[in-house]
This record gives sequence, C-alpha cells and structure tokens, in this order.
Amino acid sequence: MKQDQFIAHYQPLWTAFSAWLDYQQFSKKQRIKQALSEPALDFPRTYRQICHHLALAQSRMYSPLLIGQLNDLVIRGHNQLYGARLHFLHRMATFYLRDLPQLVRSCYRSLLLSGLLFFGSFFAMLVAIQVEPELIYSVISGEQVANMETMYDPARTTRFGREREADSDVFMFGFYIRNNTGIGFQVFAGGMLFGLGSLFFLLFNGLTIGAVAGHLTQLGYIETFWGFVAGHSAFELTAIVLSGVAGFQLAQALIMPGRKSRLLALRDNSQIAIQIVYGAATLFIMAAFVEAFWSSQVWIPVTVKYTIGVVLWVLVIGYFALVGRGRARAA
Repeated sequence: MKQDQFIAHYQPLWTAFSAWLDYQQFSKKQRIKQALSEPALDFPRTYRQICHHLALAQSRMYSPLLIGQLNDLVIRGHNQLYGARLHFLHRMATFYLRDLPQLVRSCYRSLLLSGLLFFGSFFAMLVAIQVEPELIYSVISGEQVANMETMYDPARTTRFGREREADSDVFMFGFYIRNNTGIGFQVFAGGMLFGLGSLFFLLFNGLTIGAVAGHLTQLGYIETFWGFVAGHSAFELTAIVLSGVAGFQLAQALIMPGRKSRLLALRDNSQIAIQIVYGAATLFIMAAFVEAFWSSQVWIPVTVKYTIGVVLWVLVIGYFALVGRGRARAA
C-alpha cells in the first residue's frame, strides 16, 4: 500500500484517537462548562491498532513526518494508559492511608454505639455462660453445639474450626468470604430500617459469637478455640463493627436529616457509608485469608497464634486511631 493510500485509509481513525486524547485532558468542570461530550472510542483496541500502524510505517520507510505523527499518538496513548493506572493506584493508596481512617474517626458516635452493641453483647454472653452453661441452648441449637464441640475438639488431628470433609483451604477461603460478607451486609443494610436492623444484627451476632466462645471456654477448649480465632479476630470483628457504623449512617439520615430532606440526607450519608463498607469488605477478605490458611493449622504452636493475634489487634487499632492524622493537619 502506497503512503497516500495508507493515510487516506487510516486518517479518520487517527483523528478520532487524537480527539479522544484531547478530551481526556479537560477537567470535569471544563467539560461541563464547554458542553463537551466524550468521543466514542474503544481505547485499548484503537491504541493497539495505531501501534501496529507505526510499525508498518517504519518498516515501509514512509515519510519521517508521518512516522513522527504516529509516534506522537503512540506516546500520548501510552501516557494515558499507564497514567490512568497510576492514578487509580494513587487513589487506592490515598483511600487506605488517609481517607478511610479519617472517615471512621469522624463517625465516632456511630463507632461507639456499634462497638458497644456488638462487644457488649459478646462479652455479656461469654461471661453469662460461665455462670449458667445451659444458656448456650437458648442461642443456638443442640445440633450446632455438638458440631462446634467437634470442630474444636483438642483431640483433632486435622484442621480446627471446620468440618472434616472441608479439607481444602481454598474452598474454605471462599466460604469464609461469603459468610463474613453476608454478616456485614445484613448489619449494614439494616440501617435502612431506621437503624433497627443494624441494632438487631449487631446484638444477634454478638450474642451468638459470645455464646460459642463462652461454651467452648467453659468446656476447656481454650487453646483450640482461642488459638483458632486469635489470628483473624481483629479483622473480622472490626469489620462487623464498621458495618454497623455504615448502617447507622443510613439510619441517621432517616431519623435526623436536619435541614435536608430525608432523600438528600440519605444520598449524602450513603456516600460516607459506602466508603466505610469498602473498608469493612477489605477486612472481611483479610480475615477470610487468615482464617483459611493460618488459623486452622494444627501444627502452629498456640503461643505463636496468640502473639500474632495480639500484634494484629494492635495494628488494627493503631491504624484506625492514628493513620492519616498528620496528613489531616497538613491539609
């Protein structure tokens, strides 16, 4: 193909690609002010095509001017592609290293309420069962109690905390993610019932987990049970509390919208709640990973599990209490 034919055939594509790149340089305000609409373009596919066009132009020894124009398009496309990736990574780092802990601290009233409901019911039930062991059957069924006793039996030679047939770590990783995120979603979505749903699920999960912990402690399965939960408890329990914080943000918009309409208050608070849910989901995934691949191991000494558990609790508390404070003052 001669150079003139090559240019005539592909020039519309190059022009569309250049226009799309130009559009990406405008800020959101500029786009609105100038009533600009984004040109329709499949960026990855078009970028690959233009890279191929440059290679063809070079191999066919077309004019330096054409090769220079194509090379400029390729460089701009490369910067757009990898600049977007770096921008995404920067936003992720900013979210976890500044925005999330600051946001949680700003919702301290919801955090205190959620923590009190969950941990208060948890410890109350744990202590109560030491006094009255039969209370366990008022919370979970006899079949579930027997199953728990089997899963944490000190005589076990297989993995703790799981059914005997569930011997795949990867399978359990997926199971824990589904189970944990299901709990978190219930607690969060319950906020739409004017907070009553969040309150119920925080108490329900606190009482249930506390009943299991109290019963196994009363039986003397201390090393097997507490050694199992030590590693992932910081992530999982904190995530449940954060789900409650997000739910109470929704409830606050419905109960105390202030001068806003309930719809507007719900829209504003939901933006805060969703970001907190992102943090809770991250913690749930981290908890599932530790629970599947670390907590259940029988060969790890319990003192090591306790030590790791304490370290992780300190890190989680320190993260939400301290991270982002310096940046906040600098801003």
